Amino acid sequence: MIQKRRCDWCDADSALYVDYHDKEWGVPCADDTTLFQMLVLEGMQAGLSWLTVLKKRASFVRAFDGFDPLVVASYPESKVEALLDDSTIIRNRLKINSAVKNAAVVLELQRHSLSFGRYLWGWVEYRPVLNHFQRMEEVPAETELSRQISKDLKKRGMSFVGPTIVYALMQSVGLVNDHLLGCFRHEQCRLLGEEFARSRRWER
Repeated sequence: MIQKRRCDWCDADSALYVDYHDKEWGVPCADDTTLFQMLVLEGMQAGLSWLTVLKKRASFVRAFDGFDPLVVASYPESKVEALLDDSTIIRNRLKINSAVKNAAVVLELQRHSLSFGRYLWGWVEYRPVLNHFQRMEEVPAETELSRQISKDLKKRGMSFVGPTIVYALMQSVGLVNDHLLGCFRHEQCRLLGEEFARSRRWER
């Protein structure tokens, strides 16, 4: 039986990693709730492994009320304290407070008729950036574009949105296709990206 070739970072011994790599990473997404979830989770990963976050993802979704920005933005201090007491998630006051603050920025974008999805995708002109990396060593941790987005998000009031976190977000939600050329998902995500660019005319 021929094994599918995946990106080198994907631990084939972890079903969680394989499922995330094969079904989600690099797939274009424009849903504000999902984008906000991924922004928070990428921020939660800072200093930790992504596998640690994946293992706690279901708990995060429950604890953060499905990552509804409207709900998270209105969290009182008592809710923050409750989250800090929740052993099923990553308990870091700065990261939790940033999620609340970042949710408010998402709502502010929406109030100006600019969804979070439209805001993010506008940076790449509503078409995924297709990269052609052959080795993991070629994949950058950040780019000039992620630095620009990071700077703008911080100006709008977000935190835990450094250029490395932003680039990880871009990779995860398909703004860039960073699957290695030898990975079976590179071509699949390329086709999904083309379909996305054709169908998401609302961004124009």
